[in-house]
Amino acid sequence: MIPALKRARLCILTIGLTYAISVACGIIMVHSGNEFALHYRDSLVSRASATAPAARALNGGDKVKAALFDFTGNLFLGAVPGTISGLGIIFPYPLSAFRGWVGGIVSVDGNHRSRLADSHARNYYLGVLILQLLPFSLTGGAGVYLGAASYRSWRESRFRWSWKLPLPRGAILDVVWIYVLAIPLFLVASLIEFLA
Repeated sequence: MIPALKRARLCILTIGLTYAISVACGIIMVHSGNEFALHYRDSLVSRASATAPAARALNGGDKVKAALFDFTGNLFLGAVPGTISGLGIIFPYPLSAFRGWVGGIVSVDGNHRSRLADSHARNYYLGVLILQLLPFSLTGGAGVYLGAASYRSWRESRFRWSWKLPLPRGAILDVVWIYVLAIPLFLVASLIEFLA
């Protein structure tokens, strides 16, 4: 696992930096009273409360089920598509920027009061945010790494046309090892979010 992380570290770090910058932008926007960001936050939370399986389970009082829905959604609807989009190398960056921005705009509550003002709310918010964005950075960076390795493999084959996508076996194994780390991190993040 450590060698896989070392080989993919630049891609993981650039995705993580994208998250950090976009979260900061979201936080600054809602804390400065930006109407667009506040309206988007309210609309997003309202839609999620009505339609997201995790929110419905939480509203029904089943926190464990809510955490499991959140975990599976983050993994299969967020991380896996993000990794696959990494085959295009640049595609995970706008996705990460948007996801990070959303993480930033929810730093205020429904009354647009800062979650950062109260120490308990701040610790919970920042803790859950970091725990969620860490595995997203790992899986998004793994996708970019796989895309870059595939491009290098194709380039080294002297640009011969083939219907097969040249996915290097070593890079695929590195992605698998990164997922071995990321999956439990997604689970821990969801359990803490809903059970803490």
